[in-house]
Formats: sequence, structure tokens, C-alpha cells
Amino acid sequence: MSTGFSKEELERYSRHLIIPEFNIEGQRKLKEAKVLVIGTGGLGSPVLLYLAAAGIGHIGILDFDVVDDSNLQRQVLFSVDDVGKPKAEVAKARLEKLNPHIDFTVHNEKLTSENALEIISQYDLVADGTDNFPTRYLVNDACVILGKTNVYASIFRFEGQVSVFNYQYEDGTFGPNYRDLFPTPPPPGLVPSCAEGGVLGILPGTVGSFQANEVIKVISGIGEPLVGRLFLYDALRFDTRTLKIKKNPNTPKIEELIDYQQFCGIGGKEDVVANVKEISVLDLKKWREEEKDFQLIDVREPYEYDIANLDGELIPQKTVKDRLSKISSDRDVVIHCRSGKRSAEVIESLEEKGFRNLYNLKGGILAWANEIDANMAKY
Repeated sequence: MSTGFSKEELERYSRHLIIPEFNIEGQRKLKEAKVLVIGTGGLGSPVLLYLAAAGIGHIGILDFDVVDDSNLQRQVLFSVDDVGKPKAEVAKARLEKLNPHIDFTVHNEKLTSENALEIISQYDLVADGTDNFPTRYLVNDACVILGKTNVYASIFRFEGQVSVFNYQYEDGTFGPNYRDLFPTPPPPGLVPSCAEGGVLGILPGTVGSFQANEVIKVISGIGEPLVGRLFLYDALRFDTRTLKIKKNPNTPKIEELIDYQQFCGIGGKEDVVANVKEISVLDLKKWREEEKDFQLIDVREPYEYDIANLDGELIPQKTVKDRLSKISSDRDVVIHCRSGKRSAEVIESLEEKGFRNLYNLKGGILAWANEIDANMAKY
């Protein structure tokens, strides 16, 4: 009687097969499953590695970004040879070498309200490894509409969390979804991204492994998935907590996808600085070459300044209100940060106090590193 597995597969998965609670039936469920991993970054890297190694039969890889030097501190799918290449394509090539017995589909595109339902409908389950609120709500709502389980995780600095949303019970009912836990997103700017706030490199490996564990439990039917529970992990204290989540009767019925940037109060990059005057890095370089009389202010934190700076005067954002006398009022002032977001916020607050001579450096340090000085750290 055929097992449905080749001799090579039986040898590969032998440590699964000898687990009484898992055995060949659990492995067969993994082989028959189709899982979409959204994001190949800090969380997506370990999730993809362990799901591929475990034998998930078909894995979808969705990411529209390219590999950057700053990714290599935590995104263990990639190497220095991959910098500048599409993450989804690199991930597929790496995973095919890890397990040649499974299939991969690459979605080298951004998940949007226009394509989410079509893409997610092709899979049995979604592992959400994204790092921003608009995409988290988009993934959640698409999963609710399609009746798909959403295995969620997030990380920040030293902390991570994991849960299983929209899980379908045997009676056909569904467990809580992301909106039952977070009915509305936080105000824009309140929760910094990993790029702005940082993350301990080992943390996504730990939390991503927890996330992959939940995917395997849901598919194989073993154990108790984190349904109706939110697992919290603090790497600094090595402390864990598990909070209960209940379905919220006030959560609105989700019937269609919306504009999630607008829902989260986030505009495009142009909208962030729409109300302030800007100067490009090329213009700033020209001002310097012409020896124009102007003031350059850096509103990042001291540790960021130590990594890379433009020789501007350091006035961290949180100290600006107490150092107004340091800001010139009789000549042009260029204010910058890493990407242009914090500096735009500073300018808006200063203009409320009467300043009219301020320019935001469009793109910040990142733009200077990309367009002017390739040797500068992108920080």
C-alpha cells in the first residue's frame, strides 16, 4: 500500500513520523496544505525556513521588497550576495535547496485591496509576517471574508506576540479575529516601525518559530492552537504571558476590503510632508558647494547620529521644544531625520510657533545615502 511519500521523503520526515501524535497522517496533512507567507523579513525568514523544512506541500511567498544590507542582522534567509535582489525570488531559490520535494509560488508584488482576495483564496492558511498596521488589517479582513485562518505575529525591539485569528471550529463557527483584539489602529506615529524603533536580531527568529509552530499545529490538528489567546514574549526578561481574547459583539461585520492607508490615518510619503516646504538632497549638496549660509539640524537620536550624520547640529525631536533658541530665525534652516517623517513633524510643530524659514530634507539620511554617498550607513 502506497504511503504517498517517496523513499527520500520518508527518510527526511522520519522524526515527524515516529511521533505518535503526529505520525504519517500529520505529515500527509502538511504535504497537502497550501500556506501563504506574507513578508519574507524578520518573521517571514524563520517561518519560511521551518515550514519548508517541515514539508508544507505548497508555499506561497509574497513580498515586493529587495534585500538591503540592514536586513542581514535578522533576516536569515538572505546573504550579502543577495543585496539588491527581490526578496521573494531569493527566498524561493534558497528554500528549493532546503527542500526539493515541495512547490513554491512567488508573488513579487505588494498586497493591496485590489489583489488580496484573489491571492489569499488560493491558499488554506495565511502566516502574516508584516510590519505595518494597514497590511495587518488588510490580511485580517481578507481572511475573514474568505474564511481562512490567519496565524499572526509581530515584533518590536525586545518583545513579540503571536495568535491564531479567524480559526474555524468543527461546528463551522470562527474564533476571534484581529479586529476583536484591536478594533481600531493606533494614531499614526504612536507606534514606530522596526526601522524607526529597532529590533533585537534574534527576536524574530524566536517569535517566527512560535508562529511556524502554530501553522503546523493548525494544519496537522495536533495540540491546542493559540485561538482566543494572545501569546506575549519579552526577550529581555525572558518572560511570557498569555492573554485571553474574546469575540467582540461590537466588531463590525467585514464584507468588503477598504482603503487601509486611510483607515489607519496614513497617507503616502508625499502626504507626510504635504504641508511643509522641502529640499532635495541634490539641492542640499548644491547649497553646500555654493557655501550658502544656512543651518542644518538633525532631529534623530544621538545613537543614530553616531552611526551616520551629515554634520548637522543634533537636536533630538523630543528636545526641540526646549531648544527653540538654538534654531535660527533669520536664515534658511534645513531639518532632517532618517526618512523625512520625524523632521516633517518637527517642522509642523515649529511653524505653529511662527517659524517660516524651515525646509524638510526629502528622504532624509536614506536619500543622501542612496543618491549622494553610497558609503554612508542608511540609518
